[in-house]
Amino acid sequence: MSTTSEFPNIDYGTLLRNISTTTFTTSKAQKRWRYAYVAIYSYRAMLSLATDIVSKKDDNTKNSPLLNSQSFTCDHEEYDQTEVSSSIDPNIDQKELTKMVMEKDLDALASLGGVKGVAIALGTNPAKGIHANDSNLNLRREKFGSNSYVKPPPKGFFYFVVDAFKDTTLLILLVCAALSLGFGIKENGLQEGWYEGGSIFLAVFLVVVVSAVSNYRQERQFDRLSKISSNIKVEVVRDARRQQVSIFDVLVGDVVFLNIGDQIPADGLFLNGHSLQVDESSMTGESDHVQVDLINNPFLFSGAKIVDGYAQMLVASVGMNTAWGEMMSSISNDSSERTPLQSRLDKLTSSIGKVGLTVASLVLVVMLIRYFTKNTNDENGVGKYEGSKSSADDILNAVVNIIAVAVTIVVVAIPEGLPLAVTLTLAYSMKRMMADQAMVRKLPACETMGSATVICTDKTGTLTLNQMKVTKFCLGEEDIQEESYSAINSEISKLFHQAVGLNTTGSVCKPASGNEPEFSGSPTEKAILSWAVFNLHMDMETVKRKNTIIHVETFSSEKKRSGVLIRNGADRDRSLHVHWKGAAEMILAMCSNYRDSTGIEKTMDEAGRIKIGKVIQGMAASSLRCIAFAHKKLADEEIKINDDGKIQGPLKEDGLTLLGIVGLKDPCRPGVKKAVEACKQAGVAIKMITGDNVFTAKAIATECGILDFNSQGNYSEQIIEGIEFRNYTPEERMNKVEKILVMARSSPFDKLLMVQCLKQLGHVVAVTGDGTNDAPALKEADIGLSMGIQGTEVAKESSDIVILDDNFSSVVTVLSWGRCVYNNIQKFIQFQLTVNVAALVINFIAAVSAGEVPLTAVQLLWVNLIMDTLGALALATERPTPELMKRSPVGRTAPLITNIMWRNLLAQAIYQIAILLVLQFGGESIFNVSPDVNDTLIFNTFVLCQIFNEFNARSLEKQNVFKGIHKNQLFLGIIGVTIVLQVIMVEFLTKFADTVQLNWFQWIICIALAAVTWPIGWFVKLIPVPEKPIFGHLMKRWRNLGIWLRQPCDWLPSGNQIRRNVFLNKSRLRR
Repeated sequence: MSTTSEFPNIDYGTLLRNISTTTFTTSKAQKRWRYAYVAIYSYRAMLSLATDIVSKKDDNTKNSPLLNSQSFTCDHEEYDQTEVSSSIDPNIDQKELTKMVMEKDLDALASLGGVKGVAIALGTNPAKGIHANDSNLNLRREKFGSNSYVKPPPKGFFYFVVDAFKDTTLLILLVCAALSLGFGIKENGLQEGWYEGGSIFLAVFLVVVVSAVSNYRQERQFDRLSKISSNIKVEVVRDARRQQVSIFDVLVGDVVFLNIGDQIPADGLFLNGHSLQVDESSMTGESDHVQVDLINNPFLFSGAKIVDGYAQMLVASVGMNTAWGEMMSSISNDSSERTPLQSRLDKLTSSIGKVGLTVASLVLVVMLIRYFTKNTNDENGVGKYEGSKSSADDILNAVVNIIAVAVTIVVVAIPEGLPLAVTLTLAYSMKRMMADQAMVRKLPACETMGSATVICTDKTGTLTLNQMKVTKFCLGEEDIQEESYSAINSEISKLFHQAVGLNTTGSVCKPASGNEPEFSGSPTEKAILSWAVFNLHMDMETVKRKNTIIHVETFSSEKKRSGVLIRNGADRDRSLHVHWKGAAEMILAMCSNYRDSTGIEKTMDEAGRIKIGKVIQGMAASSLRCIAFAHKKLADEEIKINDDGKIQGPLKEDGLTLLGIVGLKDPCRPGVKKAVEACKQAGVAIKMITGDNVFTAKAIATECGILDFNSQGNYSEQIIEGIEFRNYTPEERMNKVEKILVMARSSPFDKLLMVQCLKQLGHVVAVTGDGTNDAPALKEADIGLSMGIQGTEVAKESSDIVILDDNFSSVVTVLSWGRCVYNNIQKFIQFQLTVNVAALVINFIAAVSAGEVPLTAVQLLWVNLIMDTLGALALATERPTPELMKRSPVGRTAPLITNIMWRNLLAQAIYQIAILLVLQFGGESIFNVSPDVNDTLIFNTFVLCQIFNEFNARSLEKQNVFKGIHKNQLFLGIIGVTIVLQVIMVEFLTKFADTVQLNWFQWIICIALAAVTWPIGWFVKLIPVPEKPIFGHLMKRWRNLGIWLRQPCDWLPSGNQIRRNVFLNKSRLRR
């Protein structure tokens, strides 16, 4: 590039005089450094001054102010490509740099020599970046710090132990245990008296430890996921190679590339770029976008988002030296977010707890009455209460034991395992989904995805591989074969070099080793650059050296095109050119001429426009993405300059000349058709929303299986363009939205509109998106799915789940995991409610009839431990099965407890109640055993029933509950551990569990009675149940009856007295 543009309109004498007379309040080393800097720039200034004089002499016939205007470089500064020393100035002060950026201090920046001076001080070559060797990177890390911030310490294990002790029922049990321990030691001595109270203490301790361990592991899991989600990839240049590094590896001095939608990874300074606007609302709270340029505001803040334009940034501060780092270090991630399912389970837990509290209160009252009325006997048949003969200690000890039993019933009745089961299954599914290329950012999305009824998906990169390649090239109406490229007119080639090399956000890097060039940018940009380099022999460096970029209009989803205004330095007249690139039919509409392969410019009449339009349609019908290039040479007078040196108004958009059209092939992903078919079988509708034209969209949708042209259907209603959908009336949109399968040429607003319409119709909507403008639709959807590879940081932050491989098959995997989460919770609810119903009924009947409960407090706590923690862990870790994807979606209003679950749990509960009551009242005579052995038989049979029933709970509908059980090693392991612990409780911890040892025959009896739950579970699943919820239907009828009874009856002859008259008549009839 000419050095003229670097020092336009500068009085170099004044500059030198000001510098030499300036008093620097700095160290001698800093002075020497600045004088060296001035000397270098003085030399360059003198050279540029001579060049400037010659240039003015050559152009003295031209009076256009545009030629000598600074506006031609607008906010884009081209730095000298000469080698810059990689050594870091030892006097550079990190605190001063940090303060300068935070305060946006232009004076401080000027005193350091501007952005270029800071780059030199940091040992950064703006074009080549920093050196990538380990010694240089480690030096920067030691001197300036790493790009990470100090987080608040995570909650330790002791925190969760204390939190578990906040449970009121456990506190009451501890008080009862303390009283029981005191009375027991006083009555029976320390050696024998501690058993009962100590056993309750130990049981409570086990419950607390298991709960604390589960919550602690959940916290650790969420912390790991948080680290993964914040590990953003950032594009930097090091040793002249563009490469992606972790945001945590960004260092001071790095040159970072920023594009629309990116999050700024550190505090820094604007090096070069175009039309850069940032959203600093996360830092300042101001919603207005901030314009960033080299002169007025070159400061960039970590955490801000790029909303328009692109740029390269020089990193000045990282980690805790940034305002974002200071703010984030004081914020802790709260993993206590309640999901919708957890909220519903909280209500269910509360309802069951109230029932349990009622039963426990009745048991407490009945047992107290029986005790004080002398109807409670000990094991010898002697009454426990003897009136005035009973000591106060005996009475208090007996009352404490009764209260302990009642409180334990409440502990068993309250299904605190339900929230734990949700936590376990969500944590487990989140971990497994990470392995299946899906990262959950928001916990509710796990379960909500299982209810999805519609998925609105992008095309590029999701249904396709996003591996673009130019396979077709047309000049006007003529198809140019690859072997004919050499015959293309040189003028056409030159214009294409400008159009491709300058109107791009990608880059071409030629390795020093002489290997093939490396291309960076989006897949579309890389494909076009590769085509231009290898087929049109474009030299990117030469193109940039011969031309100066004046103004850029960046690509956006709404415009679907990008433009650039350049000055050709190779021409004698230094002519101005505008180049446009974008969606073929939109660029075609902007053109009135076209070039053929010989370079001749021809007028485009209506017939010619139609012919070229058919060429575009033919390419699109072959699943090609069509990109067109247009050009126009401008006179200086056609460009208007604002007072601030910026281009006034948009670039020229009409009267252009069509240069040519390229067709890019993006193959469908392998397995995407199978994934779409799986969604259809699951009752989930797939809608493709794309920015491509209708012909390309139709071809891809057919190839993926979204459109089926063998079936009957009105294709005019299934395929639509965004503008047509946008222009519908609200009524028309609501009537047609469910029939639409493909929306082409859509804008982000069209996607948002479709999501809103579908939600109003009661659908649970999942949406995929990758662009910044997709953020509203991602937020509006029930489940927002962003793309991990092509997705911008704005899109990822707006989403609930990040699809790490951008693959639609991973979206289907997320759907199956969502259904698995919901299904696992239902399994556990069925299992737990069976235990609750059986335990409550047995204890209540035994207390009322016999004055005692068959299960002690310690035994009930052990049952509680089995069903709450071990049961939740066993059933919450089942993996998705193919059968889940053959069911209809759950939707928004489906009941949590279905008729099938009621059928299964009531059958098992009735059997358990029956067999245990038989043992309670007839076990001693049937098996000819002592009361202690009979109580142990009851306890052992009850626990074994739960273990066997755990197998039944593996499937709510399938009769074969053992299918695939060998794949779930965790389930088998938990069952094995539970059995071993039960044997230890019965055979070895007799004092602790208040049991006696059983012989082999008694064990076989317990196992045989418990095993009957298997055939019961098999037969009961043959009983058909209605789909409409029975309990919901009865409750609705009951509410309707109540409403009817409260309504006036003016339509009856007797008015509002009719009901009373009916009752009076019935009373007379009885008399």
